[in-house]
Amino acid sequence: MIRRRDRGSVSVEVAILTPAFIALIVTAFVVGRTATATNAVDLAAHDAARAASIARDAASADTAARAAAEKALAQQDVTCTNSNVISYGTPNSLLGAFATPVGQPASVVVTVTCVISFADLGFPGVPGDRTKQATYESVLDTYRSRS
Repeated sequence: MIRRRDRGSVSVEVAILTPAFIALIVTAFVVGRTATATNAVDLAAHDAARAASIARDAASADTAARAAAEKALAQQDVTCTNSNVISYGTPNSLLGAFATPVGQPASVVVTVTCVISFADLGFPGVPGDRTKQATYESVLDTYRSRS
């Protein structure tokens, strides 16, 4: 037997719980996108440093590092909203590494910075963007010629 006081209570419960459920789903998207971006940025920094370290000169190292980072990010479907993704410790660190005489140890330090946007989610309270950064160092071959 149905009591009249309970009539419509399911509709009220659904109306109250729906926004919380939607917020939970949006939170899952944000956490998932952030985790994917963190892993992709780490991988991009590793690949970029390795690509730079096997180049013969600073100019080709820069080109190779940028291409490797962009490829790694693209393979993980991560889109960065910032245009300059790669940087090298100090402004002359890349040039300095390749200017080090043969026989002396040198390394390339690459930092990949990616700003991930959450604007497409369009849910109030979601951060507009989040910055992820990873740094990796790769050693140049001590006895290989450098120019």
